[in-house]
Amino acid sequence: MASSIKPIIWKEKERLDGRIVDCLTVILRTKGCGWDKCYMCGYTNDAYPATKDELIQQIDMALEKADVGVIKIFTSGSFFDDAEVPPEVRIYLLDRIREIGIEKLIVESRPEFVKKEKLEDFRGVNLEVGIGLESADDEVRELCINKGFRFEDFATAAETLREMNFRVKCYLLLKPPFLSEREAINDAVNSVKVVKDYADVVSLNLTNVQKGTLVERLWKAKLYRPPWLWSAVEVLRKSHELNVEILSDPVAAGKLRGPHNCGKCDSMVAKAIRDFSLTQDIEKLENLECECIPKWKKALELEDYSRIPLF
Repeated sequence: MASSIKPIIWKEKERLDGRIVDCLTVILRTKGCGWDKCYMCGYTNDAYPATKDELIQQIDMALEKADVGVIKIFTSGSFFDDAEVPPEVRIYLLDRIREIGIEKLIVESRPEFVKKEKLEDFRGVNLEVGIGLESADDEVRELCINKGFRFEDFATAAETLREMNFRVKCYLLLKPPFLSEREAINDAVNSVKVVKDYADVVSLNLTNVQKGTLVERLWKAKLYRPPWLWSAVEVLRKSHELNVEILSDPVAAGKLRGPHNCGKCDSMVAKAIRDFSLTQDIEKLENLECECIPKWKKALELEDYSRIPLF
């Protein structure tokens, strides 16, 4: 009997060797992240204890019409965690990817699961593994995010991937809780400077308020505001100067729970960020104007002293 559990699937655009191609993004319903303690993450709210057969059925449903150049396979946790995605399921996916002739496969994992023996079967595949480092500062990662690993763990995983000719994507988080807006910008830019020697591409994730998280509790108490989109533009501009390929997809942009400015310019700025991410053309981030820019700059100044979001 076919399972009623279906993966979440959508098509989007993705960079591939400097080209813009079609990409199929698939979120497999799995048991979720084994760590599940990060302050901003509510992904396990949608977790489901899928069996091996159910995971294989989800893969078949997702790849039924995979006429794309790139496939992203995401879970609520780590692709290389055997407890979440059993080895047999990974091998099945690998066989299907080769059968279809996909140009590039993108997955995600915590660093402790990135082991050479788990990667051996993927030799010959154009594989990119995303790792959620969030910040290159161990103190920020521990106290503001509760990520559960140190920078050296990320570095070891990145080196393992590079040695096997796989690509490394490093996820950085803009504005974890307990940082002011300016501190968040500085932490993100400093993190880009540190990780550029370890990662092939950096993905700047803008914090949004997910249900059942510590961030949500702080937000409801008016002790947290998601980052301004202007802050993301600032990080992207400064990172571009470092000759780093950096991407950002501002999820929930313009909503109160997501990164936002004043409301009037949100869609314009979010589109500029996405256009830059696809093209790496810095001109996409130039000449962006809105009457709320002075308010953003004042927020940077005042939050350093108040520690409470004022706008």
